[in-house]
Amino acid sequence: MSEGQMSETSQAEIAARFSGIHDWVFDLDNTLYPHHIDLHTQIGARMTDYVSSLLGLAPEEAWTLQRQYYLDHGLTLLGLMADHGIDPLDYLEKTHAIDYSALQPQPGLAAALAALPGRKFIFTNASRGHADAVATALGLSGLFDGVFDLVAAGYAPKPTADSYRKFLEGMGVDAHSAAMFEDLPRNLDVPHSLGMVTVLIIPSAQEKVPIWWDSQSTATARADFVTDDLAGFLAAIVGTSQT
Repeated sequence: MSEGQMSETSQAEIAARFSGIHDWVFDLDNTLYPHHIDLHTQIGARMTDYVSSLLGLAPEEAWTLQRQYYLDHGLTLLGLMADHGIDPLDYLEKTHAIDYSALQPQPGLAAALAALPGRKFIFTNASRGHADAVATALGLSGLFDGVFDLVAAGYAPKPTADSYRKFLEGMGVDAHSAAMFEDLPRNLDVPHSLGMVTVLIIPSAQEKVPIWWDSQSTATARADFVTDDLAGFLAAIVGTSQT
């Protein structure tokens, strides 16, 4: 947690708010690693290649279509499934065949996660394979009790209420004793309404934010806390210090 964030919310206040939490739910991309790593640029390029190859479109046309599917369906994949009957598993495998070398082990985050009482989960709109690859690259393997991916959600993505319902039921999580960590404000609306403690992860002031990330999107009444330092925030919850 940055010094500025700590000055707004004391460690005692943070610890008190999370005292009854024993299920910790983390988004994956741009939550467990900083925004500037920007794996989405690679994934987006793979998506364009997929659409271009599937439909015989020029890259510019393929990008326009994938963006329209995202706007209309919430995910490009869902548009391709609806209009072209593609195999979603093939799509997820090909679009997540990326280079993970930009990710480095995060011992501070690993220690903070390990210190949390209760269970830890990854809840992502991406694939299980992508989640496992990210966790491995960050040195977080073995710290999570489960991964709930888009396939497990029956292709109902966040922020749809159905996605959260399936997660809670599938993982046996009581929303009132759970906390959700996310980088997209819209994905905190439903968990907040269900009674989860919500934490919005934002870029640090020093980060070069990817052009796709809308800085204005941080305005939300659905985030109980906002931080640019996940590891520091988690350390504050359990009352430990980072070295």
